Amino acid sequence: MRYISTRGQSPAISFADMLLAGLAPDGGLYLPETWPSFTPAEIAAFKGKPYTDVAEAVLGKLIGDSFTPEELRADIAAAYASFDFPAIAPLSEIGRGRYLMELYHGPTLAFKDVALQILGRLFARALKARGGRATVLAATSGDTGSAAIAALGGLENIEVIVLHPKGRVSEVQRRQMTTAPFANVHNIAIEGTFDDGQAIVKALFAETDFAEAVNLTAVNSINFARIAAQAVYYFTAAAELGVAPVFVVPTGNFGDVFAGEAAMRMGLAVEKLVVATNSNDIMARALNEGVYASGKASPTLSPSMDIQVASNFERALFEASGRDSAFVRDAMARFVKDSRLELPPAVLADLRTRYEAKRTDDAATLATIARFERETGRLIDPHTAVALAAAYDANFGEKVPVVVLSTAHPAKFPDAVNHATNRIPELPPRLTAALQGEEKCHVMRAEKALVRGFIEAILRPS
Repeated sequence: MRYISTRGQSPAISFADMLLAGLAPDGGLYLPETWPSFTPAEIAAFKGKPYTDVAEAVLGKLIGDSFTPEELRADIAAAYASFDFPAIAPLSEIGRGRYLMELYHGPTLAFKDVALQILGRLFARALKARGGRATVLAATSGDTGSAAIAALGGLENIEVIVLHPKGRVSEVQRRQMTTAPFANVHNIAIEGTFDDGQAIVKALFAETDFAEAVNLTAVNSINFARIAAQAVYYFTAAAELGVAPVFVVPTGNFGDVFAGEAAMRMGLAVEKLVVATNSNDIMARALNEGVYASGKASPTLSPSMDIQVASNFERALFEASGRDSAFVRDAMARFVKDSRLELPPAVLADLRTRYEAKRTDDAATLATIARFERETGRLIDPHTAVALAAAYDANFGEKVPVVVLSTAHPAKFPDAVNHATNRIPELPPRLTAALQGEEKCHVMRAEKALVRGFIEAILRPS
């Protein structure tokens, strides 16, 4: 199994090389050179199996010979041993033919744990085998940072630098990052947006001499290993239901919903992937109007989705264009130059065979949290509410099951939940330490040179 860049100007590499690299040297994103496949019978046989068994089957087809089956099995078992619910991604029925897929039972109470707990262990294993060091650089809109810290904090030969937008994540999200007790973790609050942070990350990867000198790598969703691990829960949900469902996915950087496309390309039957955005609706506009155009990200009640450049959309464009890397290179260059890209009709038509998109503003988010609490007695976080609002608005009929991805525990966003319901979510024990610990964080302007200087300073021998 080898991995190629969406921009076609980097050599094909192994899963382990891709895992440690994160971003391709040509600026593109890695994808399998060819997609492995499962038969309908193999997928149906996943029903009733432990989540860890399905993860072994799916990831086993994607890692090639980078890890042995025994190594993969051990890392998957260790990754999910810390989850509060043995099903890892359980489905709960919320109405006739309507389900929540609960993805928040991991260490940081957000869906990012499902992938990063595995990625962190495989990453450390690959790094140890090579006897090297790595500098992990991640931009986060809220949850990736804490999940990366939970997965990589305290590991030898790894430095973790996390950029988050100052004042644009919830207090709980911030404290989950800044109270981490690990000496190898460094938090930076940039005076800007998530998109500013992500641009800095990509720009530093593009400085190839620097990136190679510090062994720079990424663990956010530009790393395909994240996508691979997230694809697993699409298989488990569809197998449990026994028919092709609709998945409604709260979407910012497009990674979680592209994991659904990855599952489809490996043989999973899916009726539709619904991209649910908040008012930062670049993906809704792209899919509904055919123009991918960024603006300034606006703060909302669902901050992890406050993104106006959806990095993983490049992967979807690559596939929708028939894997035309020349088109992707040109399209991304035009988007960087103009902040706007008109999608070719054939590419847009291909995207629409898999995706629909709906936009939900803050008022509708609060109304959805309130409605769900009235109808079920349960609380949901605002990101889940954005997806649930799209599901309420969709018209797929009762014969098609609709699965809403519930991506975070409501206690991570108590202000929004309380505003909608006059109820404060009960604080899980996992969050108590984060709210009481001492914060450590560096504040700086959103400038590449400042972040580079910071990295060079922490890596400089004392």
